Amino acid sequence: MQLIQAILALALTLGILVTIHEYGHFWVARRCGVKVLRFSVGFGKPLFSWYDRQGTEFAVAAIPLGGYVKMLDEREGPVPEALKDQAFTSKSPGQRIAIAAAGPVANFLFAILAYWLLSVVGFTVLAPVVGEVTPRSVAERVGLTTGMEIREIDGHRVTSWRDINMRLLERAGEQGNIQVEVVGQGVSGHLTGTLNGWRLSEEDPNPLKEFGVQPLRPDVPATIGMVADSGRAYAGGLREGDQVVAVDGEPVADWFALVDRIRRAPEQPLLLTVRRQGALVELTVTPAAKTTDDDGTFGFVGAGVAPVDWPDEMLRQVSYNPLAAIPVALHETWSDTRLTLVAIHKMLTGLLSPSNLSGPITIARVAEASVSSGFEDFVRFLAYLSVSLGVLNLLPVPILDGGHIVFYTIEAIRRKPLSDAAQALGLRIGLALILTLMVFALYNDLMRL
Repeated sequence: MQLIQAILALALTLGILVTIHEYGHFWVARRCGVKVLRFSVGFGKPLFSWYDRQGTEFAVAAIPLGGYVKMLDEREGPVPEALKDQAFTSKSPGQRIAIAAAGPVANFLFAILAYWLLSVVGFTVLAPVVGEVTPRSVAERVGLTTGMEIREIDGHRVTSWRDINMRLLERAGEQGNIQVEVVGQGVSGHLTGTLNGWRLSEEDPNPLKEFGVQPLRPDVPATIGMVADSGRAYAGGLREGDQVVAVDGEPVADWFALVDRIRRAPEQPLLLTVRRQGALVELTVTPAAKTTDDDGTFGFVGAGVAPVDWPDEMLRQVSYNPLAAIPVALHETWSDTRLTLVAIHKMLTGLLSPSNLSGPITIARVAEASVSSGFEDFVRFLAYLSVSLGVLNLLPVPILDGGHIVFYTIEAIRRKPLSDAAQALGLRIGLALILTLMVFALYNDLMRL
């Protein structure tokens, strides 16, 4: 069931973003007088299709990992004399640049609209109050302590843990100092500490955790909220709604105590005492073993915690009027753009491990989680992914939109196009690079599983 949900979430997510991206190309191509032959969401054989009055075929294809807009093009075959003025190749370099750039621009516009909508509708964020600080971490060097609320990082306002994670990711692998503004625990002002080139984990990058901060959290009872069909918890009889009260006869204080006990028992049978519909039930669950470079070998059972209500004083309501929401949306989109560029730069320079590159499996899992979490999380995820798609497509790599823009710009400067051989070589290099990245991303996905 979870696999089906993840596949559907992936299809929905990519379907939305691909449609937006390709519509950008389509809309500008039509405005430039180019005849569009096909608008396809997905690759492969169409599942169904229809035609509009201008003869464009709109199709939904079987493989939901992309899409394309096919235009009348003399490079792909003979074009009737009467239609040559509608061919893509007959247009000026400036028009072709506009058509190529329109897809990424549509992605950025969608992100701005999504963040504007969230800002107008309003959303709730958890106040970034420090719970625990890891000894000998960057956070300890900065001087953070339990109960402090983080307000700024390096002069940038932060209102949620998401904001903080994004700011910390930008500083991963760097030297120098980091400045944090806090309030609480008798302190109100700026704290400064050295970074010393701290890095993110290759297995499970978590900027906040590796910075040395655990968010303040409410009491979380050991109540099961999710059970994976293929996990050890399900095999042992655990079900949603069960509350674990003891492990091997020892009382369990909360969810985190239960997680700690399970992690310390890979491949060791545990006798769980569970309260189910008012009655106590005993179940035997054997945690599976998982090994990572950072945590060594630990146990996990494939179960999640039931949601809890946060105290009102820990929640912040954020909303703006329609006019004030515009600069907020622009700022959020720019922050996502900058984060994507910084991540690419850090991967190229070795400050961020390439193992953090994600493919369709990870996107499917995150999409499924976002859909399950609700409207706000899903829209925010769509906006961030849309920005990433826009940035990546503008990279000057042949076969991507950015590569085509480079070709057309060179043509405009030289007043003649690059030779067919040069363009073909560039496209082969670009295709090889993209296929290599796709295979590597898929490998990373499988390793995370």
